Amino acid sequence: MHIRILVFLLITAAVGFVACKDDDNPIIPVLPSDAEIIAQNLNISLDNVPNYANPTLPNFIDQNILAQDNAPSINPVTDKGAQLGRVLFYDKNLSRNGTTACASCHQQAKGFSDDAVKSLGFEGALTGQHSMRLANANFYTGERMFWNKRARDLEEQVTMPIKDMGEMGFDAAHGGIDSLLRKMRKLEYYPVLFEQAFGNEEITESKMQQALAQFIRSMISSGSKFDQGFAQVFTPGAPGAGVQNPFPNFSAQENAGKNLFLQPPPQGGAGCAGCHTPPTFALAANSLSNGLNAGETVIFKSPSLKNIGIGGPYMHDGRFATLEQIVEHYNSNIQNAPSLDNRLRTPNGQPLRLNLNTDQKAALVAFLKTLDDPTLSADPKFATPFK
Repeated sequence: MHIRILVFLLITAAVGFVACKDDDNPIIPVLPSDAEIIAQNLNISLDNVPNYANPTLPNFIDQNILAQDNAPSINPVTDKGAQLGRVLFYDKNLSRNGTTACASCHQQAKGFSDDAVKSLGFEGALTGQHSMRLANANFYTGERMFWNKRARDLEEQVTMPIKDMGEMGFDAAHGGIDSLLRKMRKLEYYPVLFEQAFGNEEITESKMQQALAQFIRSMISSGSKFDQGFAQVFTPGAPGAGVQNPFPNFSAQENAGKNLFLQPPPQGGAGCAGCHTPPTFALAANSLSNGLNAGETVIFKSPSLKNIGIGGPYMHDGRFATLEQIVEHYNSNIQNAPSLDNRLRTPNGQPLRLNLNTDQKAALVAFLKTLDDPTLSADPKFATPFK
């Protein structure tokens, strides 16, 4: 017997819906269809699932770029898997008191981040670090995830907040993930969605991880002003595929900022692209830390820079409120530390000082704002599916 049928019969029996008209003609409850169950709870369709697996992408996101995708071969993005991930991402039932979802800290309108330094978690607790932007997470090819690389991959990362006492509350002291799974089995829409995504109704942490990771990996940012400009000058086979050419849709200041971003310091640039690789702006896998604190030994990673201009704060601890402060950090305030990336050192090993002038710093900020993607921030297939 299907899990949801058994649950339905137990519930209806408990509240007196299973009764007998007479001994020979019992009244048999009519089970809702899968479509009816979904319609009662969610603004999604089982038949018309959005295209998550094969979105239309600009010409410069070619096979060379797509090959950087960090999805394991056993968990490629599928439409039905990502749709389940979307429900999981927005479902506050995944917190112990039903108040917090993944989307509470990673808000679509805010670039899948939060405008608070630390996000409000479970029962008034604050998250340990600033909420990381999620766009283009699939293009980070490093071995570890989270700011401090404590998760081995995106699949492991996505359920760790659920099991955190201060974030969503299902820590070991309160039953851990098994307690959540028991809760989810009582929500009638999950057996339907798990069956559609995975071929059976079994709800497990592994399947949750796969679905959430698929949803996040489908958040490919390709609708920014930068993307529109690069598509116009894209030249396969040319250095950087033509990214260094002036973008027709950019202002003079934005093109100047782009040149500063792309060119290394010995050539008069700021060298940002050495770590934040266009066109995805995901962090290079071999990047080390960026000199926030003197003597620091922890190696922090960053998210893609796409949607960075939607709003701060920035860095793992949210210490910077504006893009101007970020630029000034790299311009004049990089601190020496064992974890400092060599690209942020001078040839004699000291922290780099760019010594940009006011106009150059303003141009860099103007360019960073061209990375904002209003289409991703408003795309309904990434919005809440709940009524």
